[in-house]
Amino acid sequence: MTTITLSKSDAAGVKSDAVVIGVVKLGGGVTLPAGTESLNAAYGGKLVEVLSGLGATGKAGEVTKVPGPLLGKPGKSPTLIAVGLGAAPDGVLKTEDLRAAAGTGVRAAKTSQSVAFALPAPDAECVRAVAEGALMGRYTFTAYKSSDGANDVPGNLTVLTDLARNKDAKAALERAQVTAEAVAQVRDWVNTPPSDLHPAEFAADAVKLGKEYGVKVEVLDEKALAKGGYGGILGVGQGSSNPPRLVRLTYTPKKPVTHLAFVGKGITFDSGGLSLKTSTGMVSMKSDMAGAAAVIGATIAIARLGLPVQVTSYAAMAENMPSGSAARPSDVLTMYGGKTVEVLNTDAEGRLVLGDALVRASADQPDLIIDVATLTGACVVALGTKVAGAFGNADTARDRVVDAAIAAGESMWPLPIPTEMLDKLKSHSKVADLANITGEPWGGALAAAAFLGDFVADGIDWVHLDVAGPAFNDGGPSGYTPTGGTGYAVRTLVELAASAS
Repeated sequence: MTTITLSKSDAAGVKSDAVVIGVVKLGGGVTLPAGTESLNAAYGGKLVEVLSGLGATGKAGEVTKVPGPLLGKPGKSPTLIAVGLGAAPDGVLKTEDLRAAAGTGVRAAKTSQSVAFALPAPDAECVRAVAEGALMGRYTFTAYKSSDGANDVPGNLTVLTDLARNKDAKAALERAQVTAEAVAQVRDWVNTPPSDLHPAEFAADAVKLGKEYGVKVEVLDEKALAKGGYGGILGVGQGSSNPPRLVRLTYTPKKPVTHLAFVGKGITFDSGGLSLKTSTGMVSMKSDMAGAAAVIGATIAIARLGLPVQVTSYAAMAENMPSGSAARPSDVLTMYGGKTVEVLNTDAEGRLVLGDALVRASADQPDLIIDVATLTGACVVALGTKVAGAFGNADTARDRVVDAAIAAGESMWPLPIPTEMLDKLKSHSKVADLANITGEPWGGALAAAAFLGDFVADGIDWVHLDVAGPAFNDGGPSGYTPTGGTGYAVRTLVELAASAS
């Protein structure tokens, strides 16, 4: 297990396998930020010259390694890893730049067992950013590797700061560790092959975590779902031999300042059902449960941190498979609460399981409902693979969530829900209350949001996060983001709860 600590040790004398520093772009050259003075002195005051000679430009994410013997008078650490921080025209570095630099640095350290971070950490927020980046960047998923994993031992991380004994800095470190562990758990779930993570196993993992951290967890199996009238979840899951689940997590502290409800899409594998996806389109569909994973992970993290916010979460889990018992295009489902939906595309299934869960979440009468879902390819077309779309029935609530995402370092952009989208969904079905698609090839993310909004009770603020892009990284790692599951939205939800307290 990776451990992380704070230390006031001098960067030039700290005992570690590697030290990570930042390099700031300045005009046509580079400069060193505060906290590197002793290292520069240890290297004869020529560290900038050496880094420049090795090609360092200060560009964000750039890595320059300096072996200790190269400078003749090295510190005790055998490897110096300089990470570009970009330009800081006003002299202030953004916390997200520090978070990304720490992640880049720890990845560059590879199998080094101990890594110290001499990145700027003048306040608690910067301490948290460096710690989060280091921990998230250290993540590896080796459960299915045939090697013994001897080179994958996480080791020890140290954040060097003058605030090492400061109360706020210690609290920031704790929050970073708890949040990063939640992100790692979500990544593990998303990366697990779908043959090993069906709804039943996913639900059992939630139960286990709930018992460990004092969160109440209730699981509705297929019989309870049928008795309760959860037609959306059952309809999506009826084609699979692995039955669906609805998991409810409840964290209720003393004197909560607000009540948040989280709802997550948990399609453990999405073949598209009878509206079958292409073979390449299915490859990453083990990640279609990333929304449910995020809300479970965030709920556990909020409970571990003891934040004074009541949280009720619903993870709607199903496997969307084609078979003789699968839902057919033109089938009509009766959702929880009685509304009927004509299924005109079985690959638009996430909104069906979420519809049930949103009605159920509304019954708890929370102050705000936030759903997280890898819902539409259309959102990826609109915003790319790094940015989530944020929708809502109230601009103020939506903007609160976007602000929390920005503060947490997760990219998010507000999008509208045009009123005509719901009209199109209603008119597109001739036999049910509404269809699950509009029948048009454009505005798919907007239509999906309009569908979901119709299942939220009047008078309750609701925000929908379409995380189809950033929840899974098909490309190479960068910063603190690995290939595969990213754990997106955990930090946003934790930040939202923390800011509410």
